[in-house]
Amino acid sequence: MNLPSRGTVLFDLDGTLADTVPLIIASFRHTASEVLGWLPSEDQCRAWIGRSLRETFDALAPGRADELVAHYLKWNLANHQGYVRPFQGVDALMDALVASGRNYGVATSKRYESALVSLECAGLTGRVPLLATEEDTTQHKPSPAPLLYALAQVGAPADDAVYVGDAVVDMQAAHAAGIAPIAVTWGAATAQELAATNPAAVVTSVDELRELLGV
Repeated sequence: MNLPSRGTVLFDLDGTLADTVPLIIASFRHTASEVLGWLPSEDQCRAWIGRSLRETFDALAPGRADELVAHYLKWNLANHQGYVRPFQGVDALMDALVASGRNYGVATSKRYESALVSLECAGLTGRVPLLATEEDTTQHKPSPAPLLYALAQVGAPADDAVYVGDAVVDMQAAHAAGIAPIAVTWGAATAQELAATNPAAVVTSVDELRELLGV
């Protein structure tokens, strides 16, 4: 794969830098079961990953988003340590980005408090210089707003950036922002689902991602 070097590398968090997908699925299933009385499938839960909780629950149960979000967050935060794991090689990737002198950071639909806990569980506390979360924008992926906000924080143009993510909404947001999307296959979506969004590249390992980024 050939991708021109870009000065800024933005990442999604869940399923991209931290192995949080099992926790998210369990949190959705627990919340829907306890509050709504039905158990969504794993595939249904995977399809919700990447969007903000409020938008997801507004669509799922109009008028009950506040109750559902509160229930989800309470259970999710209480169970981080039991579910979330680092992805092998991500810490070395962060070191390589630091050494390269590039701008890098995270643009996630996760709330700030939850994002900090996920980073801690993944061994990345203090290693992400830019963290854009749900509270920073009024619109969320697949809107380009979170990515454009992150770029504005470092004063970087969209055409000199990549966005690395594991969900279809990540690829859609990057396209909408004018940022080159890089899809990773170790998270929420399948390789086929990601390829259908026409990303700049699809990678299957952190080592392959490092090679593509030139670090």
